[in-house]
Amino acid sequence: MAELPIPPAQQLVDGEWAPARDRGELPVTDPATGQTIQAVARAGRADVDDAVAAARRAFPAWAATSPSERGALLRRWAELIGRHVEELAAHEARDVGKPLSGGRMNVYIAQGIVDYFAGAADKLTGVTLPTRSPGYLGYTVQEPYGVCAVVIPWNVPSVLTAANVAPALAAGNTVVLKPSEVAPLAPLALAELARRAGFPPGVLNVLTGDGAAGAALTAHPEVDHISFVGSTATGRAIMRAAAENLVPVKLELGGKSPNVLFADADMDVAIPAIVGSITENAGQNCYAGSRLLVEASVKDEVVERIAAAMRAVRLGPWDADPDMGPLVSEAQYRRVLGFLEEAPREGARLVTGGGPAGERSGVRPDGWFVEPTVFDDVDPGSRLYREEVFGPVLAVQAFSGTRQAVEMMNDTDFGLLACVWTNDVSRALRLAGEVRSGQVSVNQFADAGVIGFPFNMQKDSGFSRGGGHGAMREYTQEKAVAIRLLDR
Repeated sequence: MAELPIPPAQQLVDGEWAPARDRGELPVTDPATGQTIQAVARAGRADVDDAVAAARRAFPAWAATSPSERGALLRRWAELIGRHVEELAAHEARDVGKPLSGGRMNVYIAQGIVDYFAGAADKLTGVTLPTRSPGYLGYTVQEPYGVCAVVIPWNVPSVLTAANVAPALAAGNTVVLKPSEVAPLAPLALAELARRAGFPPGVLNVLTGDGAAGAALTAHPEVDHISFVGSTATGRAIMRAAAENLVPVKLELGGKSPNVLFADADMDVAIPAIVGSITENAGQNCYAGSRLLVEASVKDEVVERIAAAMRAVRLGPWDADPDMGPLVSEAQYRRVLGFLEEAPREGARLVTGGGPAGERSGVRPDGWFVEPTVFDDVDPGSRLYREEVFGPVLAVQAFSGTRQAVEMMNDTDFGLLACVWTNDVSRALRLAGEVRSGQVSVNQFADAGVIGFPFNMQKDSGFSRGGGHGAMREYTQEKAVAIRLLDR
């Protein structure tokens, strides 16, 4: 990582690395060992003021920059990301605790997102409108909001940095990014590459710090748009803060995504994908396939095969490139263990896993490792069924028939992703139409193979048009122009 060092205890404001003004430092911890990796700056209100002011100063010139020039800088940024994949992957993998291959995959995804919006920057258009007579002209234009506050969590920091920063910059906004203090290293490294790519000072600023910094940023009166990714509870708090300043908000929140498995599905394809959907990043994904709804006639066979596959998952630190790493922090580790202890008391039947991994899996006892876990016969009223665990814990239920499958798919407060496994095309289309979810996948998990697939959501999962071309419109406001043509 020598070619892409992160300045210790510093953050990027107005194109320069600088320490926090008055709140000191925060340690960043390796979740596989509990040891400190390095310190980062702990931003306070004064740092937030500085970053927002820098973004405000930079906005007029950046908004006036040709969209083609903005796209060229984004493409240069994407090229630099491609040259530093291994360093970025190591930063993310070690910081979050995910396998190195997982960090590498996330960096490639981030590079693709930045490159996508590099191409989209000069393709953001308005419309011409019909008029009642030829003497009038009506049209719309899309204009940037101004200063965008972006607050992201710790689970996939490279992807979330790219997915929120790239469209905002492409549309002509300036950005103040606040990554999670738990895993800020990859966003800081990406910001350094953006600086090397030639973005003007103040266009992209990155503050590191705890929740107080995020609260100060999202409540700042000079912020024009807020993008938040995180928990539903914090999302509600963000909306309350935004209401004070009448600022538009984009929210990507939690999920409780179902894999709905019918008896006619290709089990050899479905089962590895279902296991991967809950063990990838140790289940710490908002779209994780944490609910498995299985047609009753094949449930026993499926549960047995799923459990065998979960027991075969290799655990270890990031640099061993295992199948699954630890949970990201001690707090998250304790939270997940709480679900594991409570589930049997609420009637769930433990099939495999159910506790700390420890030395049974050959990992260090001081790391925050949890066994991949399957609970069967989970009660629909239990916390395990209703709440987002954010860990490698799968809740299984049986259904009989398409109608009950739809009812169970929709029996959740969340609406992020639903996955349907069946060889019946009519059934798949019917379920895709009836489920209340922003995204639907059929015979695959998530959106593999689709370019520009929108990262949409419904219900308590939030509201967003991220991921595809619609993300550009998320970061712009529409202006309507009406002209009467005078005789001359």
